[in-house]
Amino acid sequence: MSSDTLEISGSFRKRLLDSPVYYSFVRNPTAMASAAVLASFILSSALAPWLAPFDPWDQTQFDIMDSEIPPAGSDGADGRFLLGTDAMGRDMLSTILYGTGISIVIGVFATILQAAIGVTVGLAAGYFGGRLDSFLMRIADIQLSFTTLMVAIIILAVFQTTVGPRFHEDFAVMIIILVIGVAEWPQYARTVRACVLGEKKKEYVDAARVIGLGPTRILYRHILPNTFSPLLVISTVQVANAIITEAALSFLGLGMPVTKPSLGALIRNGFEFIFSGAWWITAFPAVVLVVLILSINLLGDWLRDVLNPRLYEK
Repeated sequence: MSSDTLEISGSFRKRLLDSPVYYSFVRNPTAMASAAVLASFILSSALAPWLAPFDPWDQTQFDIMDSEIPPAGSDGADGRFLLGTDAMGRDMLSTILYGTGISIVIGVFATILQAAIGVTVGLAAGYFGGRLDSFLMRIADIQLSFTTLMVAIIILAVFQTTVGPRFHEDFAVMIIILVIGVAEWPQYARTVRACVLGEKKKEYVDAARVIGLGPTRILYRHILPNTFSPLLVISTVQVANAIITEAALSFLGLGMPVTKPSLGALIRNGFEFIFSGAWWITAFPAVVLVVLILSINLLGDWLRDVLNPRLYEK
């Protein structure tokens, strides 16, 4: 490694350690615990093919005769299945590891799609204003008049009826990401528009216009970086919302298929057995989902506080 690279990495590390964000993070036990929990979920789901005792997507690795085996420590438990099995005989620990990964992937990529659409619309509406602003914001208002769940239910129900269950099973993740992303973009658009209205009249924007920079370069190279703080905060909330929406759709039977379950699909699969004594089929995925959403929301609350410039004016 060259001396220039070492100098750059050392400078970056020094700026990071001296930043208010790092200072707040290491002195906030809630933020540190939430980050640790979230990191453990992401790492364990990413390493699921190596950590999981079985592959729940491989039908040759589970047997219907092993169905509804209780978790370790209960009467009738089997040492092969630490958290028991579901109604299909699949190991609950393995399905939770894989299902958590699917839920996180859907939440992250649906949020990226929301941001891509919303940021573009918000930048254009706030910078150019006039009729374009009114037109784009009226579209956003119409979109916000429908709940995300309502839009998703209608689109997914029509899609499943049109293309059939086999096609939906193969492309379920992409379809759910597309539906949730398209349904939630107004949150980003309104936030970015408000930021652009406050930034476009400042001196650095006027200076960029004077030297001949075009609107696209001004928007994406100069104005957009000044909206990163609110975008980062809203992204944490939107990731959690996307995961919850996917879980709700899967619980209603419109999300992930049984063969490739997410946390919501796992909860749905075991809900009909909860009163027959097989409580663990629903309880364990539900606990994981709650803890996952809670850790994301707590991190979002911490980011909202630490990135609030008014806190440093006192």
